Amino acid sequence: MTRLNIVLLLALLASALVLVKTSYESRRAFAALDRARAEQRQLDAEFKRLDAERQAQATHGRVERVARERLRMRTATPAVTAYVQDPAPAAAAGGAR
Repeated sequence: MTRLNIVLLLALLASALVLVKTSYESRRAFAALDRARAEQRQLDAEFKRLDAERQAQATHGRVERVARERLRMRTATPAVTAYVQDPAPAAAAGGAR
């Protein structure tokens, strides 16, 4: 009878230790999940802020102003347009006759 009691006591202690370990791992996993969700909320907020900033920076008027001021670009007009003709098609057409 005492042998059975010792075996049952050892089984009880083993199951208690497994329960404690499982509870600890569960708490660790829940804490990691909570940290990941907090980081996700922070990244979502930063994404929304950056997206709004990108949209503000990409307005047509601002892009045109930056192109004129920084890049010194100007509107293409016939006066500043140079037309180039490719001599290869004319030579190929003349040689095919």
